[in-house]
Amino acid sequence: MYAVFLAVVMYLFGMPYRQLEGFTRALHRLIPRLPPVDYSWVRRRILRLDLRPYMSLRSYDGPVSIAVDSSGVRVCRCGGWVERVYGKRKRYIKIHFAVDINTKEVISMDVTTDDVHDSEVLPRLLKDASMNRDVAEAFMDGAYDTRGSYILLRGMGVRPIIKPRANARTDRGPPERRISAAILKMFGERGWSRIMGYGRRWAVETAFSTYKRLYGEHTMSRNIENIERELKTKAYIYNTLINMHAR
Repeated sequence: MYAVFLAVVMYLFGMPYRQLEGFTRALHRLIPRLPPVDYSWVRRRILRLDLRPYMSLRSYDGPVSIAVDSSGVRVCRCGGWVERVYGKRKRYIKIHFAVDINTKEVISMDVTTDDVHDSEVLPRLLKDASMNRDVAEAFMDGAYDTRGSYILLRGMGVRPIIKPRANARTDRGPPERRISAAILKMFGERGWSRIMGYGRRWAVETAFSTYKRLYGEHTMSRNIENIERELKTKAYIYNTLINMHAR
């Protein structure tokens, strides 16, 4: 638990490991029961933490609506590792969230490099989300407007609310998409959004905004495994904080 506490301090205040080492010494002078630790100890313990976001979810049994989206995170603090491994052009990491619209909790999360399309990650996100909540409907932007997304959601019994492309045809594709495209053509984008309740999708944008205000838009780790673990630990802390506020 001491390592979890130090991880919370490190990520919320953006402390390097050396600075965190000094923090534990100062804390030991105030609270002698808490031992001072060295750089190697604290780094090993924090990198070994496996704090998934779902470990800090509040209990809930009813059906929920989720919003799904992705956002980029820079890796400027890892010495260009992503560029060296994956190519010369500037790269970034993508975090994918499925957010409970009512509570703003991250109920499912994935981490990929920027060359992975959002729709490719959707099956994993929905699988994890369905293990944590009874998902009734899912709000998504046009990046998920694919035949595969509709088929996946229908098979899981989830109502898809996906923004169609402006040129979407009403005579092809899954029935849910044809109906959505017909509403868009008949009432326009604003009318479609009002009828479908699409404005609720902004819950995931709010979650990303809060997440980045807490931690910034960069990672502190140096390889993809540690980057993924760091970002998921941050999501665990995010869920913990918003649930403390809810209480």
